[in-house]
Amino acid sequence: MTLVQPKQRVEELRDLLNRYSYEYYVDDSPSVEDAVYDGLFGELKRLEQQYPELITPDSPTQRVGNELKGGFKKAKHSTRMLSLNDVFSRDDVEAWVRRMDKLLPGVKHEFFADVKMDGLACALVYEDGVLVRAITRGDSYVGEDVTANVKTIKNVPLRLRCRSGFEQFLKGVTEIRGEIVILKDDFTDLNRRQVERGELEFKNPRNLAAGTIRQLNPKLVSDRPLTFIAYDVLRNNKSEIATVGYAYDVISALGVRRNQEGRVLSDLTSVMNFVDYWDKKRHDLDFNTDGLVIKLNDRGQYDRLGVVGKQPRGAVAYKYTAEQATTIIKDIVISIGRTGAATPVAVFDPVLVAGTTVQHASLHNADEIARLDVRRGDTVVIFKAGDIIPQVESVVKELRPKGAKKIDFEVELARQYPELEFERPAGEAVYRVKGVTGPILLKRALQHYASKGALDIDTLGEKNVMALVDAGYVKDLADIYILTVEQLLELERFAEVSARKLVDAIQATKSPSLERFIFGLGIRHVGAQTAVDLAKSFESVSNLQQATLDQLTAVEGIGTVVAESIVAWFANEDNERLLRKFSELGVEPRYKKASGKLTGKSFVITGTLKSMSRDQVADKIRALGGTFQTAVAKDTTYLVAGGKVGASKLTKAKEYGTKIIDEQDLAELL
Repeated sequence: MTLVQPKQRVEELRDLLNRYSYEYYVDDSPSVEDAVYDGLFGELKRLEQQYPELITPDSPTQRVGNELKGGFKKAKHSTRMLSLNDVFSRDDVEAWVRRMDKLLPGVKHEFFADVKMDGLACALVYEDGVLVRAITRGDSYVGEDVTANVKTIKNVPLRLRCRSGFEQFLKGVTEIRGEIVILKDDFTDLNRRQVERGELEFKNPRNLAAGTIRQLNPKLVSDRPLTFIAYDVLRNNKSEIATVGYAYDVISALGVRRNQEGRVLSDLTSVMNFVDYWDKKRHDLDFNTDGLVIKLNDRGQYDRLGVVGKQPRGAVAYKYTAEQATTIIKDIVISIGRTGAATPVAVFDPVLVAGTTVQHASLHNADEIARLDVRRGDTVVIFKAGDIIPQVESVVKELRPKGAKKIDFEVELARQYPELEFERPAGEAVYRVKGVTGPILLKRALQHYASKGALDIDTLGEKNVMALVDAGYVKDLADIYILTVEQLLELERFAEVSARKLVDAIQATKSPSLERFIFGLGIRHVGAQTAVDLAKSFESVSNLQQATLDQLTAVEGIGTVVAESIVAWFANEDNERLLRKFSELGVEPRYKKASGKLTGKSFVITGTLKSMSRDQVADKIRALGGTFQTAVAKDTTYLVAGGKVGASKLTKAKEYGTKIIDEQDLAELL
């Protein structure tokens, strides 16, 4: 076979396989059986291995790349990737239209409306028809380059195709924006396989899609059933796409999946009819939705209206009335936020609301508890505000159990936090920790997050923490990941070398072990060993965030008090925002199942060691599959006795028959 022959064959196979992929994943009308596709794919792969110079970026074999080293790079959007202002009623929509009439007097508006997908926003950049970059929304200006992962999504074309009349979109730069989602049926099948493997079920498609696309291993991403659905096209020459309706035509012509539900609507009445129709039919869609997108169809008008903050004036997101469900309040726990605010949280039996299982909701403050008159044991109505945030709407008082006691908020504070004093400042609805300001709490939290047992950022000591918080550069834990050398050089404490050293040290902690990250969050009652136990049991922050009281207390060593503290922390809205921010900034805690020669063995240390610190010993033991304990128990394998040993631990070890070893014995085991 001459080089001309394999080159021609590779081109034919590549074009044919890309056509088959389009038929299967976009048109949903495959023309060949899977075995035919697999056979041709295998032939193409063999030819490319034999002639690597024939590999092109749009080859079907290039969907799955190698593991990314060092995380995702930042990428700037050509045009800001904006979020939309929410509206909830006809009155809100009418008010939006009136504002546009005021800004564009005498101009007739035509609208375009479509179902809003509940996924991860992403921009696909094509140069001369070939996919070169995929970028997440990020802060609207700059996102993460997730090209390697997006290439694994089967319905994303690596090279655009086009119908007659749309050839210009294969020249130059064409940007296609859309959402990465997991379809309902795919999510159900995935969870079925999880159960069959004895693994935890995923909680909801949106979080799974977002978490998957940020994985550093494209091979793992390729195993997840992600789907890309487009909603916009951008070109440098804006006149090429004058309306949203035409943009949808372009998307279809280029062989990319889009919603089929989008419509051009002539007036407000037509818009509200569209809203009413999908309010009844939205559950028939094959993906989750949290509302509709309504925008001006004329892109010239849209651009003239401009932007306020991160939101365009020419578009809104219509959020439907939330779904409701009833459940029973198991407990009311209080969470202390980063500003010292005491927020009550309702903990209830898990219930499905708007497609997601929820088990806790903020009660906001003492006044809200009094307004609802909610008590432990009450049956309550739960709804999701904007189909996103769970709220307690009302109490079904007819089902209240006898003896249910009214909640006295000050009594609850004293019971749950006996070591703290609280006050309710004049004119405020919330109780706060007395004598402690938000900055003081943040400094303590950041010092803990950076400590050796947590993220171990050795250059982020007490003085640097104080300087960063006092300067206003850090307002929450996640803000350290957006610190720049230029910012640090504005502070007296830093020179070029020390500033670079701190920024590099912080960036190096973006993939921490799950147990260190959990410990670093500073959840009350969660020490280093409890964090290890939680990491082993739940294997991801998302799973831990969704854990019920029953699931938490099933973990050995975790009682009701610790479980309630964990639930309260994750239910706190400040903490939910913090976790989302960590994720958006590329912080990805990783759980690695440890196995080795110490699997099944547990250790306790008493006294001081000469060669290593306790944290270093604990890390080595865990890395080899062992367990590090803080107290001698019946299942303790070894008690390591250093200098100045504690008599109580030695006594317990002898009582339980635990083997007592010295530091030299430990070194040999490690």
